[in-house]
Amino acid sequence: MRIVQKPWGYEEIWAETDRYAGKFLIIHQGGKLSRQYHERKDESICVLEGVLTLELGRGPDEVRLLAPGETYHILAGTVHRFCAESGPVRLAEVSTPELHDIVRLEDIYARVP
Repeated sequence: MRIVQKPWGYEEIWAETDRYAGKFLIIHQGGKLSRQYHERKDESICVLEGVLTLELGRGPDEVRLLAPGETYHILAGTVHRFCAESGPVRLAEVSTPELHDIVRLEDIYARVP
């Protein structure tokens, strides 16, 4: 397993092949990933612990709260952001292998788009 530190928490990458990738995302309370989309990457998530605030669209246009056991499929091109507003969140993500396919539209940690 490979650990990747992030300003919002960290990732535990447990599978990385030329066909798929699997990782756990641990988002600290108050943490927010970039508002982003992927040009090629397609991903499915499952919340394991906590309540994930999933923002969809550039506005965001829609906000969903996902509790443990709930899933969501994010197609390439979908603008989204994961947030841990009410406490820490742990989720599983399985995706196509393009882990560096990130187009950042907004980032509270001032990372380059």
